[in-house]
Amino acid sequence: MENAKHGDIVKIHYTGTLDDGSRFDSSQGREPLQFVIGEGMLIPAFEQAVVGMNPGDSKNLHIPADDAYGPYFDELILEVDRSQIPPYIDPDEGMQLQITQDDGSSTVVKVVKLTEEKIYLDANHPLAGRDLNFDIELVDIVQQ
Repeated sequence: MENAKHGDIVKIHYTGTLDDGSRFDSSQGREPLQFVIGEGMLIPAFEQAVVGMNPGDSKNLHIPADDAYGPYFDELILEVDRSQIPPYIDPDEGMQLQITQDDGSSTVVKVVKLTEEKIYLDANHPLAGRDLNFDIELVDIVQQ
């Protein structure tokens, strides 16, 4: 069997950690992650790391923040009047909410601060500004 290349459908197991060792995601205990190399469904550096691997191969990968989910932007902290939140929602710090943007698309935000009149929402990706580490194992090349 040839090694993995762009356009192949592959199955991998992975564990993602931050530089402090905390785990943010893993496929262990679940079905392997299946994707097409080069289709752009995952972080490009992650997909590229699988190129050249053979089933059974493992590797460690470090992806700097700028090549993962990008930098953390303070300007993506949104200040919202409590009156704009539907009355059936009782916001609490750490809660995730979905908001609709002016163009009709929706975004997941995290409540980061509450005051009597305002709610502060963080629209950054939860892993923005963080370097990511992955242990990757190529389980199978489903189709070449």
